Amino acid sequence: MRLKVSKFLVVLLMVGALMLGGCSTQQVTSNSSPTSTVVETSTTATTEATSVSETTSDSVPGIKDLPRLEGKATVVMTVKGSPITIGVDGTNAPITAGNFVDLVQKGVYDGLVFHRVVREPQPFVAQGGDPQSKDPKVPVNRLGTGGYIDPKTGNERYVPLEIKPKGEANPIYSKTFEAAGVTKLPELQHKQGAVAMARSQQPDSASSQFYFALADLGFLDGNYAVFGYVTQGFDVVNKIQQGDRIDSAKVTQGAENLKTPG
Repeated sequence: MRLKVSKFLVVLLMVGALMLGGCSTQQVTSNSSPTSTVVETSTTATTEATSVSETTSDSVPGIKDLPRLEGKATVVMTVKGSPITIGVDGTNAPITAGNFVDLVQKGVYDGLVFHRVVREPQPFVAQGGDPQSKDPKVPVNRLGTGGYIDPKTGNERYVPLEIKPKGEANPIYSKTFEAAGVTKLPELQHKQGAVAMARSQQPDSASSQFYFALADLGFLDGNYAVFGYVTQGFDVVNKIQQGDRIDSAKVTQGAENLKTPG
């Protein structure tokens, strides 16, 4: 007898898998779903949603120390010799976009593996960006638990959850739309080809791991931070297999829009 799986259960399993790609090497615990686990972080999440206009008073802890993209940029990521062009949107996601462009500039993504590619039971994501994956000796079961370690501090860099409601002037920080009581759609939505940050259960736990949306994933809107879209080469994204490596990632336009602290 063939069992039918409800759409709601499929969504739970898929999101649970996405959250496994958290950005911490801290304790791994079981999720409510028996087929997935969640990486928990030991960092303290911000408990209040904050708008970008308040960041000048440092209301978001550590935000002044993070890179910022003031405008747009273009990144060309090459996988198995084929280019993927990403339009990075610092207008609507300045901190998230700034973090990504800064890591690209530093060469962090060169040689990293797509450690999770989910296409069944329906197209979901191709996820990569764990710096541990550069070392082929790292066990496969550890991939998806790492983030970018800032050599200046020796600590992992985290970026706050940053999602801008449609029509609003500023993003919401450190809370999902549901937790913040926001009912609008985000300015940057999970359409096919969206590029967004993976994180653990803590809202402010994103670091370097990102994912390509392989289909429209509206159920993730307001929960994960989209920061750009594939503008060319989605056919290349569609061919990514688990274990494929990023040959290189380069900023080809808009590098002057990146503002780094200090």
